[in-house]
Amino acid sequence: MHNFIIFLFAVGAGMTTAGLLSNIYGLLASEPKTKLETVVHYIVMVIAGPAVLAGNSTRSFRQKECSKTAYALALALSVYWSFATGIFILSLVMALGA
Repeated sequence: MHNFIIFLFAVGAGMTTAGLLSNIYGLLASEPKTKLETVVHYIVMVIAGPAVLAGNSTRSFRQKECSKTAYALALALSVYWSFATGIFILSLVMALGA
């Protein structure tokens, strides 16, 4: 049970980080026009990807543009991605001694 709680905590930390970063980036940035802006966009999407994927797949599912299987696969990928991001974030916090 302890391992499952750590898993859920890591997923929550990853999704929270993804949501915060994607919203801050959406407020500050516009459509990338230069090569540097495109590189920054891709770097941000490495962390913000789970929230963006979950949001886009939910919108697509509600508009009946994808199947239940595709939606479930997108959500499963989003959870796994946020788990990996959460483990990274939690490792950084532990390394900093907080």
